[in-house]
Amino acid sequence: MVNSRLEKKKRKGRRLKRVLFVFLTLFLAVVAYGGYVFFETFRAANQAYTELDRDKSKYRDTQIEINKDPFSVLIMGIEDYSTGGQNGRTDTLIVATLNPEEKTMKLLSIPRDTQVYYEHLGYYSKINHAHAYGGKEMTIEKVEELLEVPIDYFTTVNFEGFKNIIDIIGGVEVEVPFDFTENSDVDNSTLYFTEGKMQLSGEEALAYARMRKQDPRNDFGRNDRQKQIIQAAISNVLSPGNLFKVDDIAKEMGENVETNIRVTEGIGLSKLYAGFNSSNMENLTLEGADDTSTGTYYFIPYDESIIEVRSAIKNHLGLENTTVQSQVDTD
Repeated sequence: MVNSRLEKKKRKGRRLKRVLFVFLTLFLAVVAYGGYVFFETFRAANQAYTELDRDKSKYRDTQIEINKDPFSVLIMGIEDYSTGGQNGRTDTLIVATLNPEEKTMKLLSIPRDTQVYYEHLGYYSKINHAHAYGGKEMTIEKVEELLEVPIDYFTTVNFEGFKNIIDIIGGVEVEVPFDFTENSDVDNSTLYFTEGKMQLSGEEALAYARMRKQDPRNDFGRNDRQKQIIQAAISNVLSPGNLFKVDDIAKEMGENVETNIRVTEGIGLSKLYAGFNSSNMENLTLEGADDTSTGTYYFIPYDESIIEVRSAIKNHLGLENTTVQSQVDTD
C-alpha cells in the first residue's frame, strides 16, 4: 500500500516536471522569437535611417529633442519610376508639425507646381523638381525658404513602399468626395471610386492620392485627398491591432523609406502618441493663383496666405519670437 502511494507520487512528480518543461520550452521559444523580431525590426528600421549634412535648420537657434520639443517633418512621396530608382521628382510634399505636449498635429500640403527660385540654375522652376536637382537636401532647402520655418526631420517614401505599408496596416478608410475612375499603376486596370466612405488597399490608396485631372479643384483637391490618406494611415498605425505588425512595417521602411528619425526616437514617439487620432490633426492650406504666362503652368502662392501659414506653423512649433540663424550671424 505504501509502495503504491510512493509510486503514484513519483508518477505525479514526473508528469509535473514534463508539464513544467513544456511550459519552459514554450516560454523560451516566445522570448527567443520576441528577441528575433525586435532585432530584425531594429535592424530593418536602421536601414531606413539617413543623416542630413547639418546639425540643425538655420531657422533654429538650438537643437531640439524630438520627444520633448515641438518639431516638423517633411514627408516626400517620390516618383522614381522614370529614373530607375534614382532622384525622381516629388509627387507629394507634406509638412507635418507635431507638438508632444499638446499631442496635436498640423498638416500642410505644398502644391507640386509651386514656383520657387533655384539660385544654382538662375531661374524659377517647380518645387517638385528640387528632388531631381539635389535630392532631399535641396527639397528641404526650398521648402524652408518658401515657408521660413525649420524642417527638423524628413521622410521619403517611394510608391512601392507607400502601397505596401498601406496593405500591411489593413488599408485605409477615406471619405471619397465624388465618383471617379483612375488607372492602376500595377496593371493599368480601371479602379472605381464612389462618393462616400471607402476602404482602400495600397494600390487604390496610391491612385486616390495621385489623381488630379478629374478633380475640379485640381491640386487643392489632390492635396486634401493626400492628407486624408496620411491621417487615416497614422490613426491605423497607432491602433492596437497594428502593434504586432511593427516588424513588417519596419522591414518595409528599411527597403523603401529614408528618414533621419532614429529608431529610438520613433519608439519614444509611438509611446508618446499612443491613442492619437485624426481629431487632433488640423489641415492648413496654401492659397494661390494659377499662372501660365511663361507657357508653363505654375502655382503662385498669395503673399497673405504664406504669411498666415508661416504664422500658424511657427506658433505650433513655439517659434513666433525666433529669428533666422543665418540672418543673425550676418548682422
